[in-house]
Amino acid sequence: MDTTILTTFEPQRTDELIRMWRASFEHGVGILDPHPIAEQRQYFVDEILPKFNLRVAMKNGEIVGFVASDGDSIGALYIGVPEIGHGIGTSLLNWAKDRSNGKLWLFTFARNLNARRFYEKSGFEVIARGHEPIWGLDDIKYEWSASKGAA
Repeated sequence: MDTTILTTFEPQRTDELIRMWRASFEHGVGILDPHPIAEQRQYFVDEILPKFNLRVAMKNGEIVGFVASDGDSIGALYIGVPEIGHGIGTSLLNWAKDRSNGKLWLFTFARNLNARRFYEKSGFEVIARGHEPIWGLDDIKYEWSASKGAA
């Protein structure tokens, strides 16, 4: 049976998570990530792990998605490319909403149309538009509020 479960992150699976994250990012944003994989791993270890609570989605013993949230924001939410559209993102997002302080904000790249549709369908509203200088891409800041009765 192909059941997906949400569980805690196990640090020994960092490399597996990074590979899934990179493939999902490149698919969604439509660019190849020029950063060395070791640099992305170090960013994850230094910036994501200590600052966010993580939940991973597992299917058939493999990581197929993850969310990193801190109660106020979502620092990352990525789904393995073959699993996009199967409800895993919604499950991870609901996990973050359930543990939020009643509001969540996040950024996504403007060119990631699937992510934008997903967040808007999930009750997030655009609150700012900008430009992310490291990537040189336009981005959008979204916010969700439990008080608006959003999904």
